[in-house]
Amino acid sequence: MASSVSTDKIATEYLFQYWDHDPGSTNAIMCSPDGGTTIRYVDMRDYDAFACIVAAAALSGSGVTLAEIVASDAVTFSNKVVIKTSGTIAADALADWAFLECTAEEIAHLATTYDLRYVAARITCQNAADEATAVYFAIPKRPHDTLTAATTIS
Repeated sequence: MASSVSTDKIATEYLFQYWDHDPGSTNAIMCSPDGGTTIRYVDMRDYDAFACIVAAAALSGSGVTLAEIVASDAVTFSNKVVIKTSGTIAADALADWAFLECTAEEIAHLATTYDLRYVAARITCQNAADEATAVYFAIPKRPHDTLTAATTIS
């Protein structure tokens, strides 16, 4: 019999988000299901740290070749600053992945012109038909309920 206890410990302590990335290009594209039109980001106003795992999900070529954490002052990411980079990688098998993380202090340190409030993964794939997934993790300044949704259906 499954437990009937309603547990909400991890979901209130951390933010977790799982995103599909379909770049449709070999360019570096912000994590997006539609080639960069709908950017998946985290507003760092309420968080102390951010991390992401980028994994190959569909291969037509050699998969993910570069993963980056990028910050911006706008949700459109018109002004971008690279916070962390994986360097060249060869995620050439399904579920190969790269992990990157940064702190809010690192982001603030690199903010020379803009208030870098929004962060996201930027992913480069070898082939335009390659796809990836990105899992975002963030540590809130103040834990609270409904930080991570139990179920997300899009």
